[in-house]
Amino acid sequence: MSLIRRKRKYRIFRTPRFFNMFRRNTDAAASRGNRVELFRNGEEFFSALFQAIGQAEKVICLEFYLIRDDNTGRALADAVLQAAERGVKVYLLYDYIGCFDTPGAYFRGLEKGGIVCCPFNPPTFSKGIGWFDKRDHRKIVVIDGRTAFTGGLNIGDEYAGCGEDFDRWRDVGIRLEGPAVLELNRLFRENWHRERSTIPEGCADPYLLNSAGEDEVFIVNGGPHHNRSFIRSAFRMAIAGASESIVIANPYFVPGPRVIRSLLRAVGRGVQVRLILPAKSDVPIVRLVSRSYYASLLKNGIEIYERQGTILHAKVMIIDSCWSVIGSANLDQRSFHRNYEVNVIVDSPSFGAQVSQMLMADLARSKRIVLAEHEQRGWLVRMMERVCAPVSWFL
Repeated sequence: MSLIRRKRKYRIFRTPRFFNMFRRNTDAAASRGNRVELFRNGEEFFSALFQAIGQAEKVICLEFYLIRDDNTGRALADAVLQAAERGVKVYLLYDYIGCFDTPGAYFRGLEKGGIVCCPFNPPTFSKGIGWFDKRDHRKIVVIDGRTAFTGGLNIGDEYAGCGEDFDRWRDVGIRLEGPAVLELNRLFRENWHRERSTIPEGCADPYLLNSAGEDEVFIVNGGPHHNRSFIRSAFRMAIAGASESIVIANPYFVPGPRVIRSLLRAVGRGVQVRLILPAKSDVPIVRLVSRSYYASLLKNGIEIYERQGTILHAKVMIIDSCWSVIGSANLDQRSFHRNYEVNVIVDSPSFGAQVSQMLMADLARSKRIVLAEHEQRGWLVRMMERVCAPVSWFL
Protein backbone atom coordinates (compact mmCIF):
# COMPACT_ATOMS: atom_id res chain seq x y z
CA MET A 1 0.00 0.00 0.00
CA SER A 2 2.80 2.46 0.88
CA LEU A 3 4.45 1.80 -2.49
CA ILE A 4 1.18 2.49 -4.30
CA ARG A 5 0.69 5.74 -2.43
CA ARG A 6 4.26 6.85 -3.09
CA LYS A 7 3.84 6.28 -6.82
CA ARG A 8 0.54 8.08 -6.81
CA LYS A 9 2.01 11.08 -5.03
CA TYR A 10 4.79 11.58 -7.54
CA ARG A 11 2.44 10.91 -10.44
CA ILE A 12 0.12 13.69 -9.31
CA PHE A 13 2.62 16.42 -8.55
CA ARG A 14 5.08 15.82 -11.33
CA THR A 15 2.87 15.28 -14.34
CA PRO A 16 2.53 17.95 -17.04
CA ARG A 17 -1.25 17.73 -16.63
CA PHE A 18 -1.16 18.78 -12.97
CA PHE A 19 1.52 21.40 -13.65
CA ASN A 20 -0.52 23.01 -16.42
CA MET A 21 -3.75 22.84 -14.42
CA PHE A 22 -2.11 24.41 -11.39
CA ARG A 23 -0.64 27.29 -13.38
CA ARG A 24 -3.91 27.85 -15.23
CA ASN A 25 -5.94 28.08 -12.01
CA THR A 26 -3.46 30.09 -9.93
CA ASP A 27 -1.53 32.20 -12.44
CA ALA A 28 1.59 30.95 -10.65
CA ALA A 29 5.07 31.94 -11.79
CA ALA A 30 7.05 28.70 -11.99
CA SER A 31 10.83 28.33 -12.14
CA ARG A 32 13.46 25.65 -11.69
CA GLY A 33 17.03 25.91 -10.44
CA ASN A 34 16.32 27.71 -7.16
CA ARG A 35 17.81 27.40 -3.72
CA VAL A 36 15.41 27.91 -0.81
CA GLU A 37 16.59 28.22 2.79
CA LEU A 38 14.19 27.77 5.70
CA PHE A 39 14.29 29.98 8.80
CA ARG A 40 12.37 28.28 11.60
CA ASN A 41 11.98 31.39 13.75
CA GLY A 42 12.42 35.13 13.69
CA GLU A 43 15.85 35.04 15.28
CA GLU A 44 17.23 33.03 12.34
CA PHE A 45 15.34 35.11 9.78
CA PHE A 46 16.42 38.56 10.94
CA SER A 47 20.03 37.49 11.49
CA ALA A 48 20.24 36.37 7.85
CA LEU A 49 18.29 39.39 6.59
CA PHE A 50 20.47 41.99 8.31
CA GLN A 51 23.62 40.20 7.15
CA ALA A 52 22.36 40.25 3.54
CA ILE A 53 21.47 43.94 3.78
CA GLY A 54 24.98 44.60 5.04
CA GLN A 55 26.38 42.94 1.91
CA ALA A 56 24.09 44.74 -0.58
CA GLU A 57 25.88 46.51 -3.43
CA LYS A 58 23.26 48.19 -5.66
CA VAL A 59 19.62 48.20 -4.56
CA ILE A 60 17.39 47.01 -1.72
CA CYS A 61 13.62 46.76 -2.09
CA LEU A 62 11.53 46.22 1.05
CA GLU A 63 7.76 45.69 1.27
CA PHE A 64 6.14 45.09 4.67
CA TYR A 65 2.67 45.28 6.15
CA LEU A 66 3.82 46.35 9.61
CA ILE A 67 7.01 48.06 10.79
CA ARG A 68 7.33 48.97 14.45
CA ASP A 69 9.56 51.62 15.98
CA ASP A 70 11.04 49.16 18.48
CA ASN A 71 14.39 47.40 18.79
CA THR A 72 13.83 45.33 15.64
CA GLY A 73 12.50 48.28 13.68
CA ARG A 74 15.46 50.40 14.69
CA ALA A 75 17.86 47.58 13.82
CA LEU A 76 16.34 47.50 10.33
CA ALA A 77 16.62 51.28 10.08
CA ASP A 78 20.29 51.19 11.07
CA ALA A 79 21.00 48.44 8.52
CA VAL A 80 19.37 50.23 5.56
CA LEU A 81 20.81 53.63 6.54
CA GLN A 82 24.29 52.14 6.55
CA ALA A 83 23.56 50.64 3.12
CA ALA A 84 22.42 54.03 1.83
CA GLU A 85 25.66 55.58 3.09
CA ARG A 86 27.55 53.06 0.93
CA GLY A 87 25.64 54.27 -2.11
CA VAL A 88 23.02 51.51 -2.20
CA LYS A 89 19.58 52.62 -3.38
CA VAL A 90 16.94 51.64 -0.80
CA TYR A 91 13.17 51.65 -1.39
CA LEU A 92 10.66 50.93 1.38
CA LEU A 93 6.98 50.25 0.70
CA TYR A 94 4.89 49.97 3.87
CA ASP A 95 1.16 49.56 4.44
CA TYR A 96 -0.41 52.76 5.76
CA ILE A 97 -2.97 50.99 7.96
CA GLY A 98 -0.51 48.36 9.19
CA CYS A 99 1.92 51.09 10.24
CA PHE A 100 -0.74 53.42 11.64
CA ASP A 101 0.81 53.27 15.13
CA THR A 102 4.37 53.77 13.88
CA PRO A 103 5.51 57.36 14.51
CA GLY A 104 5.96 59.45 11.40
CA ALA A 105 9.38 60.43 12.74
CA TYR A 106 10.56 56.87 12.06
CA PHE A 107 9.98 57.21 8.31
CA ARG A 108 11.17 60.81 8.21
CA GLY A 109 14.44 59.66 9.73
CA LEU A 110 14.81 57.06 6.99
CA GLU A 111 14.06 59.60 4.27
CA LYS A 112 16.57 62.02 5.75
CA GLY A 113 19.19 59.27 5.42
CA GLY A 114 18.41 58.71 1.73
CA ILE A 115 15.83 55.90 1.86
CA VAL A 116 12.83 56.40 -0.43
CA CYS A 117 9.71 55.57 1.61
CA CYS A 118 6.24 55.06 0.17
CA PRO A 119 3.05 54.34 2.13
CA PHE A 120 0.68 51.88 0.46
CA ASN A 121 -2.94 53.03 0.13
CA PRO A 122 -2.92 56.20 2.26
CA PRO A 123 -6.38 57.63 2.96
CA THR A 124 -7.99 59.81 0.33
CA PHE A 125 -11.50 61.17 0.12
CA SER A 126 -11.70 60.39 -3.60
CA LYS A 127 -11.76 56.63 -2.85
CA GLY A 128 -14.57 56.84 -0.30
CA ILE A 129 -14.44 54.40 2.62
CA GLY A 130 -13.44 51.51 0.35
CA TRP A 131 -9.75 52.42 0.70
CA PHE A 132 -9.76 51.20 4.30
CA ASP A 133 -10.42 47.57 3.35
CA LYS A 134 -7.43 47.22 0.98
CA ARG A 135 -4.13 46.18 2.61
CA ASP A 136 -0.65 45.27 1.40
CA HIS A 137 -0.03 42.23 3.60
CA ARG A 138 3.09 41.04 1.74
CA LYS A 139 6.51 40.67 3.35
CA ILE A 140 9.19 40.89 0.65
CA VAL A 141 12.83 41.95 0.60
CA VAL A 142 14.81 41.79 -2.66
CA ILE A 143 18.53 42.56 -2.54
CA ASP A 144 20.45 43.40 -5.71
CA GLY A 145 17.79 41.56 -7.70
CA ARG A 146 19.47 38.27 -6.78
CA THR A 147 18.45 37.35 -3.24
CA ALA A 148 14.96 37.54 -1.75
CA PHE A 149 13.40 37.05 1.68
CA THR A 150 9.71 36.43 2.35
CA GLY A 151 7.37 34.64 4.73
CA GLY A 152 5.02 35.71 7.49
CA LEU A 153 7.28 37.98 9.53
CA ASN A 154 6.67 41.68 9.95
CA ILE A 155 9.23 44.07 11.43
CA GLY A 156 8.70 44.05 15.18
CA ASP A 157 10.10 42.60 18.38
CA GLU A 158 7.31 40.03 18.69
CA TYR A 159 8.41 38.48 15.37
CA ALA A 160 12.14 38.57 16.02
CA GLY A 161 12.61 36.15 18.89
CA CYS A 162 12.86 32.45 19.53
CA GLY A 163 10.99 31.27 22.60
CA GLU A 164 7.71 30.22 24.14
CA ASP A 165 6.39 33.37 25.83
CA PHE A 166 3.67 35.58 24.39
CA ASP A 167 6.14 38.38 23.60
CA ARG A 168 7.92 36.24 21.00
CA TRP A 169 5.60 34.87 18.35
CA ARG A 170 6.05 31.66 16.38
CA ASP A 171 6.75 32.56 12.76
CA VAL A 172 8.61 31.30 9.70
CA GLY A 173 10.55 32.86 6.82
CA ILE A 174 12.60 31.79 3.81
CA ARG A 175 15.43 33.05 1.59
CA LEU A 176 15.38 32.43 -2.16
CA GLU A 177 18.18 32.50 -4.69
CA GLY A 178 17.71 31.75 -8.37
CA PRO A 179 15.16 32.64 -11.06
CA ALA A 180 12.24 32.83 -8.58
CA VAL A 181 13.70 36.09 -7.24
CA LEU A 182 12.71 37.82 -10.49
CA GLU A 183 9.01 37.29 -9.75
CA LEU A 184 9.25 38.76 -6.25
CA ASN A 185 11.16 41.70 -7.72
CA ARG A 186 8.38 42.15 -10.26
CA LEU A 187 5.68 42.09 -7.58
CA PHE A 188 7.49 44.80 -5.63
CA ARG A 189 7.77 46.97 -8.76
CA GLU A 190 4.08 46.40 -9.50
CA ASN A 191 2.87 47.66 -6.11
CA TRP A 192 5.37 50.54 -6.08
CA HIS A 193 4.15 51.62 -9.50
CA ARG A 194 0.55 51.33 -8.27
CA GLU A 195 1.30 53.97 -5.62
CA ARG A 196 3.90 56.19 -7.29
CA SER A 197 3.36 55.60 -11.03
CA THR A 198 7.13 55.20 -11.34
CA ILE A 199 9.61 52.32 -11.37
CA PRO A 200 12.32 52.47 -8.68
CA GLU A 201 15.74 53.04 -10.21
CA GLY A 202 17.70 49.80 -10.36
CA CYS A 203 14.68 47.57 -9.69
CA ALA A 204 13.89 47.14 -13.37
CA ASP A 205 17.36 46.01 -14.44
CA PRO A 206 17.20 42.86 -16.64
CA TYR A 207 18.92 40.51 -14.21
CA LEU A 208 19.94 37.16 -15.66
CA LEU A 209 19.94 34.70 -12.79
CA ASN A 210 21.70 31.38 -13.17
CA SER A 211 20.63 28.20 -11.46
CA ALA A 212 21.32 28.38 -7.73
CA GLY A 213 20.01 24.97 -6.67
CA GLU A 214 17.61 22.16 -7.48
CA ASP A 215 14.33 23.45 -6.01
CA GLU A 216 11.31 24.05 -8.21
CA VAL A 217 9.36 27.08 -7.01
CA PHE A 218 5.88 28.41 -7.73
CA ILE A 219 5.04 31.95 -6.64
CA VAL A 220 1.35 32.80 -6.28
CA ASN A 221 0.25 36.35 -5.64
CA GLY A 222 -3.21 37.63 -4.89
CA GLY A 223 -5.00 40.90 -4.41
CA PRO A 224 -8.24 42.81 -4.94
CA HIS A 225 -7.10 43.63 -8.47
CA HIS A 226 -7.74 40.00 -9.48
CA ASN A 227 -11.14 38.79 -10.62
CA ARG A 228 -10.86 35.66 -8.45
CA SER A 229 -8.71 34.47 -5.59
CA PHE A 230 -5.55 32.83 -6.88
CA ILE A 231 -4.39 32.41 -3.27
CA ARG A 232 -7.44 30.30 -2.39
CA SER A 233 -7.16 28.36 -5.65
CA ALA A 234 -3.53 27.48 -4.86
CA PHE A 235 -4.48 26.21 -1.40
CA ARG A 236 -7.33 24.14 -2.84
CA MET A 237 -5.34 22.66 -5.71
CA ALA A 238 -2.46 21.69 -3.43
CA ILE A 239 -4.95 20.00 -1.10
CA ALA A 240 -6.59 18.27 -4.06
CA GLY A 241 -3.22 16.86 -5.14
CA ALA A 242 -2.46 15.27 -1.76
CA SER A 243 -2.38 11.49 -1.58
CA GLU A 244 -0.86 10.82 1.84
CA SER A 245 -0.79 13.74 4.26
CA ILE A 246 -1.58 17.42 4.76
CA VAL A 247 -0.29 19.48 7.67
CA ILE A 248 -1.42 23.09 7.95
CA ALA A 249 -0.21 25.67 10.47
CA ASN A 250 -2.11 28.96 10.30
CA PRO A 251 -2.95 31.68 12.82
CA TYR A 252 -6.27 32.88 11.39
CA PHE A 253 -8.38 29.92 10.28
CA VAL A 254 -11.63 31.22 8.76
CA PRO A 255 -11.38 29.42 5.39
CA GLY A 256 -14.97 29.41 4.16
CA PRO A 257 -16.93 26.53 2.63
CA ARG A 258 -14.78 25.92 -0.47
CA VAL A 259 -11.56 25.20 1.44
CA ILE A 260 -13.50 23.14 3.99
CA ARG A 261 -14.92 20.99 1.17
CA SER A 262 -11.40 20.50 -0.23
CA LEU A 263 -10.16 19.30 3.16
CA LEU A 264 -13.11 16.94 3.62
CA ARG A 265 -12.59 15.47 0.15
CA ALA A 266 -8.95 14.83 1.01
CA VAL A 267 -9.98 12.92 4.13
CA GLY A 268 -12.44 10.97 1.99
CA ARG A 269 -9.52 9.86 -0.21
CA GLY A 270 -7.70 8.51 2.85
CA VAL A 271 -5.38 11.51 3.33
CA GLN A 272 -4.34 12.32 6.89
CA VAL A 273 -5.20 15.98 7.52
CA ARG A 274 -3.81 17.79 10.56
CA LEU A 275 -4.42 21.43 11.46
CA ILE A 276 -2.14 23.34 13.85
CA LEU A 277 -3.97 26.43 15.12
CA PRO A 278 -3.16 28.87 17.94
CA ALA A 279 -4.31 28.14 21.49
CA LYS A 280 -4.12 31.90 22.08
CA SER A 281 -4.68 34.51 19.38
CA ASP A 282 -3.83 38.18 19.16
CA VAL A 283 -7.30 38.58 17.58
CA PRO A 284 -9.65 36.71 19.98
CA ILE A 285 -12.71 37.03 17.73
CA VAL A 286 -10.89 35.06 15.03
CA ARG A 287 -10.30 32.19 17.45
CA LEU A 288 -14.01 32.13 18.32
CA VAL A 289 -14.99 31.93 14.66
CA SER A 290 -12.30 29.30 13.99
CA ARG A 291 -13.62 27.08 16.76
CA SER A 292 -17.09 27.16 15.22
CA TYR A 293 -15.63 24.94 12.45
CA TYR A 294 -14.16 22.38 14.85
CA ALA A 295 -17.13 20.05 15.37
CA SER A 296 -17.81 19.35 11.69
CA LEU A 297 -14.10 18.91 10.93
CA LEU A 298 -13.50 16.56 13.86
CA LYS A 299 -16.57 14.47 13.04
CA ASN A 300 -15.21 13.92 9.52
CA GLY A 301 -11.77 12.76 10.61
CA ILE A 302 -9.66 15.94 10.47
CA GLU A 303 -7.20 16.20 13.35
CA ILE A 304 -7.02 19.60 15.07
CA TYR A 305 -4.20 20.69 17.37
CA GLU A 306 -3.87 23.95 19.28
CA ARG A 307 -0.28 25.08 19.72
CA GLN A 308 0.50 25.94 23.32
CA GLY A 309 3.01 28.51 24.51
CA THR A 310 3.67 31.48 22.28
CA ILE A 311 1.22 32.88 19.73
CA LEU A 312 1.31 31.03 16.41
CA HIS A 313 1.73 33.43 13.47
CA ALA A 314 3.33 31.11 10.86
CA LYS A 315 1.47 30.38 7.62
CA VAL A 316 2.75 26.99 6.47
CA MET A 317 1.32 23.98 4.64
CA ILE A 318 3.10 20.75 3.68
CA ILE A 319 1.61 18.27 1.21
CA ASP A 320 2.88 14.68 1.18
CA SER A 321 6.15 15.86 2.79
CA CYS A 322 7.08 17.29 -0.62
CA TRP A 323 5.11 20.43 -1.50
CA SER A 324 5.73 23.23 1.00
CA VAL A 325 3.64 26.41 1.04
CA ILE A 326 5.08 29.36 3.00
CA GLY A 327 4.04 32.97 2.71
CA SER A 328 1.96 35.86 3.99
CA ALA A 329 -1.56 34.54 3.34
CA ASN A 330 -3.85 33.42 6.12
CA LEU A 331 -6.70 30.97 5.58
CA ASP A 332 -9.35 33.68 5.76
CA GLN A 333 -11.50 35.76 3.45
CA ARG A 334 -9.36 38.88 3.86
CA SER A 335 -6.27 37.11 2.53
CA PHE A 336 -8.29 35.46 -0.23
CA HIS A 337 -10.02 38.57 -1.55
CA ARG A 338 -8.93 41.90 -0.06
CA ASN A 339 -5.23 41.79 0.82
CA TYR A 340 -2.22 41.84 -1.46
CA GLU A 341 -0.53 38.54 -0.55
CA VAL A 342 2.26 36.29 -1.80
CA ASN A 343 2.85 32.57 -1.17
CA VAL A 344 5.87 30.53 -2.20
CA ILE A 345 5.39 26.86 -3.04
CA VAL A 346 8.54 24.75 -3.00
CA ASP A 347 8.51 21.37 -4.74
CA SER A 348 11.45 19.64 -3.09
CA PRO A 349 11.59 16.45 -0.98
CA SER A 350 14.68 17.68 0.90
CA PHE A 351 13.15 21.07 1.71
CA GLY A 352 9.85 19.36 2.52
CA ALA A 353 11.65 17.13 5.02
CA GLN A 354 12.89 20.26 6.85
CA VAL A 355 9.40 21.76 6.92
CA SER A 356 7.89 18.46 8.12
CA GLN A 357 10.45 18.23 10.93
CA MET A 358 9.65 21.80 11.97
CA LEU A 359 5.90 21.16 12.03
CA MET A 360 6.35 17.93 13.97
CA ALA A 361 8.11 20.00 16.63
CA ASP A 362 5.08 22.32 16.67
CA LEU A 363 2.77 19.31 17.01
CA ALA A 364 4.80 18.17 20.00
CA ARG A 365 3.99 21.51 21.65
CA SER A 366 0.31 21.28 20.76
CA LYS A 367 -2.78 19.91 22.47
CA ARG A 368 -5.02 17.69 20.35
CA ILE A 369 -8.66 18.72 20.34
CA VAL A 370 -11.00 15.81 21.09
CA LEU A 371 -14.58 16.01 19.87
CA ALA A 372 -16.12 14.85 23.15
CA GLU A 373 -14.22 17.51 25.11
CA HIS A 374 -14.91 20.19 22.52
CA GLU A 375 -18.66 19.62 22.71
CA GLN A 376 -18.59 20.10 26.47
CA ARG A 377 -17.67 23.78 26.14
CA GLY A 378 -20.08 26.11 27.90
CA TRP A 379 -23.23 27.64 26.48
CA LEU A 380 -21.69 31.13 26.61
CA VAL A 381 -18.82 30.08 24.36
CA ARG A 382 -21.24 28.44 21.92
CA MET A 383 -23.36 31.58 21.84
CA MET A 384 -20.32 33.79 21.20
CA GLU A 385 -19.24 31.51 18.33
CA ARG A 386 -22.66 31.83 16.69
CA VAL A 387 -22.79 35.58 17.20
CA CYS A 388 -19.31 36.07 15.69
CA ALA A 389 -19.69 33.63 12.76
CA PRO A 390 -21.59 36.07 10.45
CA VAL A 391 -18.70 38.55 10.53
CA SER A 392 -16.18 35.99 9.21
CA TRP A 393 -16.08 37.76 5.82
CA PHE A 394 -14.60 40.86 7.42
CA LEU A 395 -11.86 39.06 9.42
